[in-house]
Amino acid sequence: MDFTYILAGATVGFIVGLTGVGGGSLMTPILVLGFHIQPTIAVGTDLLYAAITKTGGMWTHHRLNNINWKIVKGLSLGSIPGSISTIILVQYFDISGHDFEKIISLTLGVMLIFTALVIIFKKQINLLTQSKDRAEPKQTTLILLGLTLGVLVTISSVGAGAIGGALLLLLYPNLKARTIIGTDIAHAVPLTAVAGLGHLQLGHIDFQLLLSLIIGSLPAIYLGAIIGEKIHEDLLKTLVALILLVIGLKFII
Repeated sequence: MDFTYILAGATVGFIVGLTGVGGGSLMTPILVLGFHIQPTIAVGTDLLYAAITKTGGMWTHHRLNNINWKIVKGLSLGSIPGSISTIILVQYFDISGHDFEKIISLTLGVMLIFTALVIIFKKQINLLTQSKDRAEPKQTTLILLGLTLGVLVTISSVGAGAIGGALLLLLYPNLKARTIIGTDIAHAVPLTAVAGLGHLQLGHIDFQLLLSLIIGSLPAIYLGAIIGEKIHEDLLKTLVALILLVIGLKFII
């Protein structure tokens, strides 16, 4: 058990509890840039970490009837095969070492920048969706969206949360915000679990690191949620978004 990893988990957990954003998008860059952990290990470990920590959130939203399981099913029909196919291709072409880490770094950078933009312009996205009255998307649209998320999340561990939620908001403007959040979390759990298990097969999981992150994050998320009730979150979210933007540019450059 490493106290610095526990502290990292607590820091990210606190930010997530405080603002509702920043899970995988902060954890993986902290592990890579802050602790110089191999990108493959950071991504794989973060995926299993996300699957475990988001399971409780999924259960809570299910009890509150905040999950649209039809949407979860449609997304999963694309994301799960997309994730599995990505792992199979990595194995088949024996993509490893420096080449794989370059792919991860580039994808991670793009996803971090995209996530930052989604957070910064979330209000504009909300206004855009409220002004539109469109028919629900077809099942094939959901499957293709899920497929894209499945590939990108498996490579970078980023995108299942903020980006997935923003896209659902655009596709389903009439859904309540809490349903969007619950549905997004419910889809993220099987996706990150499958992707994490795929990385486990590739040998990309550090279980000591995983346990340390969980021990640090769980109480910190609770604490952040309590304090977040008393603090205006817009400024904090903007700060997190700017940090992600800078980190994303660093990975690309």
